Amino acid sequence: MKHVTIKDVAKRLHCSISTVSRAFNDKYDIRKEKRDEILAIAKEMGYSPNPIAKSLLKQCTNQIGVIVPEFLNSFFPEVIIGIQDVFLKKGYQVLIMQSNESFENEISNIKTMENNMVDGMIISLSKESKNVDYLKDLVAKGFPLVLFNRVSDELNTSKVIIDDYKCAFFATEHFIYQGYKNIFHFAGPTGMVFTENRKNGFKDALRKHKIKINENNIIETGLLVSDGEIAMQKLIDSNNLPEAIFAVNDPTAIGAIKILKKYGYKIPNDVSIVGFTESRLAELIDPPLTSVAQPTFEIGQTAAKLLLEQIELKGIFVPQTIVLNGRLNVRESSMKLI
Repeated sequence: MKHVTIKDVAKRLHCSISTVSRAFNDKYDIRKEKRDEILAIAKEMGYSPNPIAKSLLKQCTNQIGVIVPEFLNSFFPEVIIGIQDVFLKKGYQVLIMQSNESFENEISNIKTMENNMVDGMIISLSKESKNVDYLKDLVAKGFPLVLFNRVSDELNTSKVIIDDYKCAFFATEHFIYQGYKNIFHFAGPTGMVFTENRKNGFKDALRKHKIKINENNIIETGLLVSDGEIAMQKLIDSNNLPEAIFAVNDPTAIGAIKILKKYGYKIPNDVSIVGFTESRLAELIDPPLTSVAQPTFEIGQTAAKLLLEQIELKGIFVPQTIVLNGRLNVRESSMKLI
């Protein structure tokens, strides 16, 4: 079926394209009777405005892009719900892509969003994203950008994070107050801001309580269940079992639990475990996992409001870093049984 254009409407009415355009845009210099006639004929012909042409005219698309590293965990979908809560009410469409933890995919996602002429982007960086030069160029051009969760200190743009350091500190103290001293940390990939902050919180909690820091007890892992399984398997194979493990996130904690149970170890009797993220699996796994809950919906809302402000101010803004608080939800996996 042929798409009806403004030119077709003008031809049907034997008038100029500019006259039809003025009617569609409710300009002051066209009589009401003429406007009503044009709108009626356009409706009869099945005319609808070309959204791309309209966007070019307005220099905005009312679309924003969201790029996240993965959808395996509930964290990112819950943040996206918060983002949508803000933007859908404002008449925006939210385009969502995921990088699958790949820097190459992330750049491709960003370019796709640019090609779709989104008005701004909200991004959580992949674990491979050490080079942020492309994003630096976007920021330098005044393109509206907000980072959340996985951020880069090299980018002078707004960010939404939680206090990873403080949450990790309290999670580690939770072990110490129960008398544990041989505490390990599954630390996640080196170089990521949030993993470094969690590692520093772990170390400083040990320092505060005068527990010697053994660097061999800090084990770099990935962020998946399989990474926790691999790290735990190595400890069992080397007969190097800790009293307690603070994991960088829930998946690695769950991976550790799976391997420990496979070999007949009891949790928390033999090894006590704390995760981070408060995934939906935390309450479902046996035993239920102690974890740091993050305000996912609030993170999404906050990131969306920062981006909306930046879009509306058209580049005249001061970047902000909003730090939200987490909460340690204590469950059976970390409570020493007396």
